[in-house]
Parts: sequence; structure tokens; C-alpha cells
Amino acid sequence: MATDEYYMELAIDQAEKAAVVGEAPIGAVLVHDGQVIATGFNKRETLQLTSSHAELIAIEKANEEIGSWRLEDCTLYVTLEPCPMCAGAILQSRIPRVVYGAADPKAGCAGSIMNLLTDSRFNHQCEVTSGVLEEKCGQMLTQFFKAIRDKKKLNKPTNN
Repeated sequence: MATDEYYMELAIDQAEKAAVVGEAPIGAVLVHDGQVIATGFNKRETLQLTSSHAELIAIEKANEEIGSWRLEDCTLYVTLEPCPMCAGAILQSRIPRVVYGAADPKAGCAGSIMNLLTDSRFNHQCEVTSGVLEEKCGQMLTQFFKAIRDKKKLNKPTNN
């Protein structure tokens, strides 16, 4: 039986695809009965759509694959802790379990800033597993954003 680490490696593969096209390296994989049914990676810059997050892309593909908006027997693996928008979509799609790699102290809604996914005030809650291959997931993001900052520094005009 495949492990959380195995599926997170598949999400990391998706994140690497995002980085290749200049997107923030965030990847997601949806698993149903031990089978990957959908994948996604960030396409926000490519598509210029706010909602083009890895999780939402994977959820939409899974909806099509299963033929239902309910993803009740699925686990979502994502390299970065879901933001409020993605956490809302996860709850709305009734995903029972979310596994993520790196925490997001600026926008994370699965434990960092708040935990929308386990909030009992909603009609659905998720089991959340955090920190799976955390270092690898976090390093991809750190390196990506460092490269962007370094590039901006190089292109900054000097005052002589």
C-alpha cells in the first residue's frame, strides 16, 4: 500500500512542473481508493485567474473523473498548506482528509493562521496531516522565491 510520502512525491512532481513554467511550485494530487484520479499545479500567472491554484485544479479534474461534486472517499495531497480559498473548496467538496507538506505562515488555513478544515462550526471537517516531506516542499518554494528576488535585484537600476 502506498504511503503519504509516496503521494506527496507525486504532488512534488506536479510542483516541479509549475516551476518549469514560472509558476509558484505548488502541486496537488487527489487519491481515491489508492488510485490517483487527478493532479494539478499552480497556473495563476499562466492563466491570470485568481482561482488557478493547484488544489482547485485537481478538485475540478476529480469532479469530472468521478462525475460528482462530492469527493467523499478521497485524500488530497498538496505541497503547501491550503489558503482560505482552497480550504473552502476542500470543505465544499467534502474531502475527508488533507495531507500537506510545508506550512504557510502567511495564508495557511489548515493550522498556521487558522484551521478552517477542522472548524466544527462548518457542516464538514477534514482530518489534516501536516509536515509530510515538509523540508523538500519548503525548499522548493524558498528557492523559487529567492530566485525571483535575486532577479529583481539584478534588474534594479543603480543610482550613479
